Amino acid sequence: MAEGMQKKIALLGSTGSIGTQALDVISGQPGRFEVEVLTAGNNVRLLSRQALKYNPETVVIGNKEHYQKLRESLRHTRVKVYAGEEEIERVASECRAGLVIAAMVGFSGLKPTLAAVKAGKKIALANKETLVVAGEIICRLAKQSGCQIIPVDSEHSAIFQCLVGEPPGSVEKITLTASGGPFLDYTTEMLREIKPHEALRHPNWDMGNKVTIDSASLMNKGLEVIEAKWLFSLEPEMIEVIIHPQSIIHSLVHFRDGSVKAQMGLPDMRVPILYALSYPDRLTSELPRLELNKHSSLTFTEPDTTRFRNLSLAYEALKSGGNTPCVLNSANETAVIAFLAGKIGFLQISEVVEYAMSQVDYMPSPGLGYLETTHNEAREISLDYINKLSK
Repeated sequence: MAEGMQKKIALLGSTGSIGTQALDVISGQPGRFEVEVLTAGNNVRLLSRQALKYNPETVVIGNKEHYQKLRESLRHTRVKVYAGEEEIERVASECRAGLVIAAMVGFSGLKPTLAAVKAGKKIALANKETLVVAGEIICRLAKQSGCQIIPVDSEHSAIFQCLVGEPPGSVEKITLTASGGPFLDYTTEMLREIKPHEALRHPNWDMGNKVTIDSASLMNKGLEVIEAKWLFSLEPEMIEVIIHPQSIIHSLVHFRDGSVKAQMGLPDMRVPILYALSYPDRLTSELPRLELNKHSSLTFTEPDTTRFRNLSLAYEALKSGGNTPCVLNSANETAVIAFLAGKIGFLQISEVVEYAMSQVDYMPSPGLGYLETTHNEAREISLDYINKLSK
């Protein structure tokens, strides 16, 4: 980063867990970053407070019903205010920011990220669903536009860091670590009785509700497996998962000569966020440091895909390809919402996903329009099935 030059940032999803932590990172690096764009879906109060603090050029609220409230709160500023998902997409493409942090959760983050990729922006990618649903399309367009994608997820950031400077073709496999969530040692009978508030208590990480539930069910790791295929051009058999409850080793790369690299650190998302924002530089920070003498026991076990079916379903979707990962993602999004609302049990999340995967017609090479159709169809099939389960 050139001396005296501020890197302009567009933050898509500024009010979520990754978004708020990204702003915390930016605040800790005064003079290095300039917030150009902030967007949110519904949290108009927090978006307004963020805009007043960071003074971006543009803010966008996805839900148009909140437009007047947001505009009124910023009437004494020069901040441009827009509303609607199509405006988030437009701003992601047309803004002056060279770096876009894609932190919107779920399928809704696909189009804005796609627009930024087409525009050749550098992407700090925290929305794993983008590559899960449309990895082939994203990678093709990124190659055409010259867009560089830097992963923000701690596991993918770890793999990315381990690969810096390594020659192409030197990787034998990668290992993504998983904490196992709060129910690692629960029996199947115990898993059936889990309540939403219990599943939201992650032992290591501070994340939003959707990602926290996905972590507890191992779907988060399944989505990361699919994402890793596209980020690092890997075959499914080159991606493995291991349970590491301490969350100190964030992932590993195994090389063809027998060497293994691991990236380590405390479970703090601000570290990979800072790396993604500053890459290829490493900036000094005041974030907490890892002291190995305080973590003398690091353990590793194989994941149990009998109790945690979502991981094996994700591997099935990855190997099937086409629109199957889209079905997996959409059904899971719908099932997680239903679980949080108390409509289905914890183990029924994977039951809903498996059912939807068996019902949606397969398309080997879907375009964006067909993926949207798949998303909506999988959602409707999942909702119908959830209604039957909850009767």
